[in-house]
Amino acid sequence: MNIILFGPPGAGKGTQAKLLQEEFQIPQLSTGDIFRAAIKNETPLGVKVKSILDAGELVPDQTVVDLVADELKKEKYSGGYILDGFPRTVPQAEAFDRMLENNNASLDAFIELSVPEEELVKRILSRGEGRSDDTEDKVKNRLSVYQNETKPVLNHYQKQDLVKHIDGIGTVEEIFDRIKSELKEIA
Repeated sequence: MNIILFGPPGAGKGTQAKLLQEEFQIPQLSTGDIFRAAIKNETPLGVKVKSILDAGELVPDQTVVDLVADELKKEKYSGGYILDGFPRTVPQAEAFDRMLENNNASLDAFIELSVPEEELVKRILSRGEGRSDDTEDKVKNRLSVYQNETKPVLNHYQKQDLVKHIDGIGTVEEIFDRIKSELKEIA
């Protein structure tokens, strides 16, 4: 099963991806985790990505697409995967569609976690990841970037009839139960 978890920063994608990974025994590919590791290890990619993220901007499409394409070549993803944080732009989504087509694969579900902005700001400021852009103004900028550059990806997948809308408010378990309910028809 190939799944995309989608939503704004703070929607709970990473939390839900870990639960889905355990439930369905498929790995999670988080571009955010890959970038954070690169930043922590101060790799050339990490240094480049840190300066982009510190400005509250998105990493260039081709950099992200190349990273995901390389990662998905690994054997551990052959039985399916959960994408968390990719695709973030329509060009990334189009590149991913071509990647799937070239590999005779398909996307099974696009899960959108929907959370009001006020709740997102509260979650991000309270989660304490220590990001240099975790100030209220920077968080609002990240949400604005999401609205302008990332949310159009939703329309891209709605046209393919793959979107499952999930209410992202409630306990972690309640949200997970909603996701599992939507996925049971394709699992």
